[in-house]
Amino acid sequence: MNHTLETIQERSSSRGYTAEPLSDSELGALIQAGLQAPTATNRQEIHFTVLKGNHPLLGEIEAEKNRLRNLTAPEHNFYYEAPTVILLSAEEGFRWSQVDAGIAVENISLAAQSMGLGSVIIGCIYDALMGEKRAYFSKELKFPENYAFAIAIAVGHKAAEKIPHTYAADTQVTYF
Repeated sequence: MNHTLETIQERSSSRGYTAEPLSDSELGALIQAGLQAPTATNRQEIHFTVLKGNHPLLGEIEAEKNRLRNLTAPEHNFYYEAPTVILLSAEEGFRWSQVDAGIAVENISLAAQSMGLGSVIIGCIYDALMGEKRAYFSKELKFPENYAFAIAIAVGHKAAEKIPHTYAADTQVTYF
């Protein structure tokens, strides 16, 4: 079978990571995969903010997410203690920014899988980053002007394996 198709079939969300940090070459390859994602009209309007898993801003985002959801002491933080979190922000007002960010994050996810790394795509912090503390987080995360949070991904060395999800092609696909 084709290596790309195998990577897609084997990929699943990782919800447990070792403490081993990503190497510079691993991180560089992941960012390059995101940057190589196609964008509508080749606008290349996606910005990548990379944080180490122990960065204090991640704790602030977690606290705001928990406050908004009335959660107290969840078992894991939103990035499952991964050593690296990449937040993608996108140009506001451009019709295709959310789609472009989704393509970029999927490229990163598949690249991680092909490199033997784990990842989990993250949307649960949207309200925290787009709510009343939006300006603060945007400034602290150094999002470009007129950019807003789109999606995030946590990446690291897997501490556990997870079976990829199942699907029902017979009910999820219509052919004409």
